[in-house]
Amino acid sequence: MPQRARPQPVPPAPGQESVWDYPRPPRLERTPASLEIWLGGERIACTTEGFRVLETSHPPTYYLAKAAFAPGVLERTPGGSVCEWKGQATYWTLRAGGRVEEEAGWSYEQPTAPFAPMAGYVAVYAGRMDGCHVNGVRVTPQPGGFYGGWITPDVAGPFKGEPGSWGW
Repeated sequence: MPQRARPQPVPPAPGQESVWDYPRPPRLERTPASLEIWLGGERIACTTEGFRVLETSHPPTYYLAKAAFAPGVLERTPGGSVCEWKGQATYWTLRAGGRVEEEAGWSYEQPTAPFAPMAGYVAVYAGRMDGCHVNGVRVTPQPGGFYGGWITPDVAGPFKGEPGSWGW
C-alpha cells in the first residue's frame, strides 16, 4: 500500500476538535459523555462515566467499564496483543440478540501507569456493532479494520486508517 505524506489537517469548525491537535504519545481523559453500544438489536452498554484515549490523527477511542455492559455480553477470548503506550491488551467476544462478534472488544487489565485509571475498561470496534452513540449521535467507525476510534461531528480529520495513511 503506498504511503502518503502527512496530510493537511481540516481546520476545525466551531465546537470541533482537530485530531491533529491530539498528543503523541496518547492521552487518557475521563468523559462525561453519554456512551451507548447496540448489538443484535439490543442496547448492550450505556454509561456517562467512560474514558477516551486521544492520539494524533485518530478519532477518540472510548472505553466503558465492564459494569456498563449487560450481563452475559462480554466473553474473554484467548490471546492478546501489545500496545506500545497502554501495554498488554485482552480481547473480548460480544454476544447479544443472536449476534456474536468475535474479538470485537479489547481492554487493558493492567495498563501502563499513564493509563492505569482505565484498567479493565472495554472498547469496541464501532463497525462491528449495530451502532455506537456519543451523546445520542451515531458514530462513524474509524477507517480500516485495525483502529477503534469513533468519529463524531465533534472531531475534524483526516483520520489515520484511510487508504495510504499507515505511515502517518
